Amino acid sequence: MIKDTSTKEMLEPHCIDSVDTPDSGIKLSRRTFVQMLGSGLLITVTQGVSLGQRGRSSSRLSVAARLQLNPDGTITVMTGKVEEGQGSRAELAQAAAEELRISVDRIRMIMSDTALVPDDGMTAGSRTTPTNVPAVRRGAATARELLTKLAAEKWKVDADALDVRNGIVTHKTTRKTITYADLAKSKDVAEAFKQNIPSDVVVTPISQWKSLGTSVPRPNGRDIVTGEHRYPSDVVRPNMLYGKILRPISYGATLESIDLSKAKAMKDVVVVRDGQFVGCAAPSTFLAAKALKAIAKTASWKTVSQPSSKNLYSHLKKNARTGGRSRPRTSGSVEKGFAEASKVLSETYEVAYVQHTPMEPRAAIAQWDDGKLTVWTGVDGPQRVQGSLARTFQIPTDQVRVIVPDMGGGFGGKHTGEAAEEAARLAKVIKRPVAVHWTRAEEFTWAYVRPAAVIECKGGLDANGSLIAWDFTNINPGGSGIDSPYNIANKKILSMGSDSPLRQGSYRCLGATANNFARESFMDELATAAGADPLAFRLAHLENQRIRTVLEAAAKHFNWPARRKKVTSELGVGLACGTEKNSVVAACVEVVIDRRRSEIKVNHVCEAFECGPIINPANLLSQVQGCIMMGLGPALREEMQFEDGKILNAGFFGYKVPRFTDVPKIEVHLINKTDIPSAGGGETPIIAIAPAVANAVFAATGIRVRSMPMQNAFSKQL
Repeated sequence: MIKDTSTKEMLEPHCIDSVDTPDSGIKLSRRTFVQMLGSGLLITVTQGVSLGQRGRSSSRLSVAARLQLNPDGTITVMTGKVEEGQGSRAELAQAAAEELRISVDRIRMIMSDTALVPDDGMTAGSRTTPTNVPAVRRGAATARELLTKLAAEKWKVDADALDVRNGIVTHKTTRKTITYADLAKSKDVAEAFKQNIPSDVVVTPISQWKSLGTSVPRPNGRDIVTGEHRYPSDVVRPNMLYGKILRPISYGATLESIDLSKAKAMKDVVVVRDGQFVGCAAPSTFLAAKALKAIAKTASWKTVSQPSSKNLYSHLKKNARTGGRSRPRTSGSVEKGFAEASKVLSETYEVAYVQHTPMEPRAAIAQWDDGKLTVWTGVDGPQRVQGSLARTFQIPTDQVRVIVPDMGGGFGGKHTGEAAEEAARLAKVIKRPVAVHWTRAEEFTWAYVRPAAVIECKGGLDANGSLIAWDFTNINPGGSGIDSPYNIANKKILSMGSDSPLRQGSYRCLGATANNFARESFMDELATAAGADPLAFRLAHLENQRIRTVLEAAAKHFNWPARRKKVTSELGVGLACGTEKNSVVAACVEVVIDRRRSEIKVNHVCEAFECGPIINPANLLSQVQGCIMMGLGPALREEMQFEDGKILNAGFFGYKVPRFTDVPKIEVHLINKTDIPSAGGGETPIIAIAPAVANAVFAATGIRVRSMPMQNAFSKQL
């Protein structure tokens, strides 16, 4: 059972035995409270930290809403960001430690609890590093300045005469000292921390970083590897029931009739129906599932016709939409460029729907107390889900509390709170806490997917083999990463929507995966038509120095010229590069072709990545490695298969994510560029893998695979 980690908005500095939390009515023992914060208590503040949720990091926020000074000299930092495996807990702790001049182990993080933390926006789009790390740094730097000022006033000296190290303020001349723990006892601190965090507060320059730039491990890493950590699906509340939800037999199906009597007759089972919503709750998941199965047999559904994955791409093209935002971006004259071209190539690329497949499927526990709702769930936008729940149940937002324990992965797939709403609907009727845990099959079937895509490319080469015309139109994946980084005089780029047969949404690096696959594959085709080396062809059209740097680094470490000469009919090499989220990446890949099995085996990946100043080298390395492995899945085998409104491969037996046997030799080279702000590193490294693999397959076999996943398409062509 997970212990509740709620705290009262305003705590008195004396000892407490328990706290009645304002949002949930849940009792919090002193022992649990101290365990959450470490030794010591929050100092008294008159502005509750939950007030910070009214504005995001860019808004005016008080120091007290961002961090709290504890009597033992530790600092509690509040953030709305979610830790879902990407390392934000460590990086944000480093950011605070850097500016407070203390070690990271003295930072206590409270994350993603809407009653306690500011609204820092969704944990999405690689925004934590460029947006929230600076926000935490500004808050911590302001706190340090305020504490230094208080010490100066206490000693009646100028603040410039003081130095802060290891949480100790020292007078440079007299060597008199006072600690953060000593200052925490002063009532003046609470008053000072009411001050808003200025946007222009000076933070530590990169050249003086002590904590940032180092490989700080995840603060709760030991709990993760020993099993002590409790994920959202591990949360248990007293007197809790487990719920199961009736799902339609196919997409778009509506319930016409159902007999609930068999389930209602079962001991300890509660059945809830509200229009199309039907659910069962019981003391165990097994019993709830048994009850649901009994009534599912009696359900009558009205179905609607649905497209099949077999005709997906023709469906997307047929239903492509123009207008609105779908206006082409142009430069030069594409018509003139193609008219003057010596060679013109046109090709179409296809990308299948794929699922996020996080290790932890959706899960939520809901509890109602006096009309107030508390939900423990795995989502990456706590405040967003808080607002959604408030609208669903028509209650004020401050009557809803969303708590997100560190969760088991999201990859852009947990922006929405379906499980939270389902659990809350059951709990409201039953008047007991209810947990809803999605099965893997439910996750595959009812969670949204990465958009499928049809992308049409057209390029024109002049007599010298230079690319002078570019026409790029994508259908359905979105505009992320659609702009070409290459210097082409005449360009037209268009992103179009379509009628998506499946519910689609965000994914790691959004549509940039599809757009980069098409662009970098087509660049190789153009290089072949120009009779040029793929590396030289790209460099000849690249003015972006950051991309050139990673491309040259990857090629150098991979030993591109020598390995390209060793290409055989069974061994190929390929490369690709790209930019997105203000970071740049390049990858070189070696593949082995098993012609007897018609199989592509990725043997070696060498990737260079740059995202500005590196905040945590070990964590960034893990992010890049994770992107490489995740990118290999959709590149080779992952795809959603569906027909008649039903998913045909809603499990890992039919949906082939990478296995341990698929792990290639992975070589990562991180480039630390310190003259620009830091960008996120959790998404962009994924975009270069698929096209590099496709280009390597072509180098070995002469077969150009223009569809993701490649394995099936390759087998048909071999």
